[in-house]
Amino acid sequence: TAQGNASLVVAGRSVPAAPGAALVRSTLLKTGPDASMGVTLKDNTLLSIGPNTELALEEFMFAPAQNQLRLDARMTQGTLNYVSGVMAKLRPQAVTVRTPTGNIGVRGTHFVLSVAKE
Repeated sequence: TAQGNASLVVAGRSVPAAPGAALVRSTLLKTGPDASMGVTLKDNTLLSIGPNTELALEEFMFAPAQNQLRLDARMTQGTLNYVSGVMAKLRPQAVTVRTPTGNIGVRGTHFVLSVAKE
């Protein structure tokens, strides 16, 4: 779901966020001052991002039968409410959220992250 000025940026091209939109490698989820966006990934991970947020999904692989599990995200500013999906339960070390000041190794949990713009 998306409200307000919420967009997906891929290879420098920005499109409005819409339900059912495909997220490819290195998709940047971006919200404006009065916007928010909710994303459910294939493994049922829930990402809720608030206003003025930039969250890049650097890599997402969810193919348990092929043992391919990876979520690597980079957040440069804004707020994120994260609820783990199946991947964090199957292989907790496969999930990482990076910020300008450190990395979060997700171990099957729920957290809220706030990153101030530098």
